[in-house]
Amino acid sequence: MTEHVEWSEPEAAAPSAGAAVTPADAADAARLVSFGLQPKLQPARDQEYTELLRRYRDDPPFARLADAVATGLGLIVLEVSPRAGMAVTAAEDSVFAVRMGDYARRTSADGGDRFLHGLAHLAVAAMAFPRPEDLADDGYIGRVSVNGVDAFVRQACRRLEERAEQQGENTDPATDAPGLEAAWRIWARRTATGATKDARRLAGSTTGIVGKAVAFLTDSGFLQRTGDDNGGTYRTTARYQLQVRDMAGSAAMAELLELGVVPVTDGSATLLPPDETDDLDLVADAGLPFHSA
Repeated sequence: MTEHVEWSEPEAAAPSAGAAVTPADAADAARLVSFGLQPKLQPARDQEYTELLRRYRDDPPFARLADAVATGLGLIVLEVSPRAGMAVTAAEDSVFAVRMGDYARRTSADGGDRFLHGLAHLAVAAMAFPRPEDLADDGYIGRVSVNGVDAFVRQACRRLEERAEQQGENTDPATDAPGLEAAWRIWARRTATGATKDARRLAGSTTGIVGKAVAFLTDSGFLQRTGDDNGGTYRTTARYQLQVRDMAGSAAMAELLELGVVPVTDGSATLLPPDETDDLDLVADAGLPFHSA
């Protein structure tokens, strides 16, 4: 009897050191991470998910265990809350990371279009959260449309072209010129819509490229489709806000916003008078939410 007490006391005294973690605990932590990898799953509609989120909040050792499972899978935990669920994003070396090159190759055989797809994702993020206060406000819901994003990029293209002309730069490089700084020139030359014989939008048109971007973001739980107007209208989710917050320090997004092309909440776009700013070449492979190759 005495031996049993002496053996059991150290185990009870140090649960936080990991000795008290059971296989069931590890399974629950992995289950919570698996829920986080289902971006369309809403905690309010799944009792098990809700209970695991509550346990994460109330049980610090369990929270650390779940964080460790996520880290081991190459995931970064952005937030764990009833609002966003377990919101995770993939680190660059994670098996879950989506790369811009892979995404573009699934969409088009033209390698030059890779930059256009990156620019489309960048523009969606900038339109969805045009001001720092929008990105910081948990209650803010951004709204974008396919045609609005295309108009936004074309206005940015005109602004960049004006600056290139003022600085005496070549405004008509080869279509396959490297670097996203040339993408705006390719975008401006590309047809906005085009159509197949059955009136479907051409995948290689600029609205086709934006349509692919918002469809990917919708499938990833970052946007929700709200209607068919203006090529398709969408609203942001809490997960997308967290994702954009994580990437908001990118030079390309800051530079795009500094051009003065300011979107409004109905998904359309408007152009402000130009400001005096430094040279604003966009950064290669800056499409959200991708990692560079």
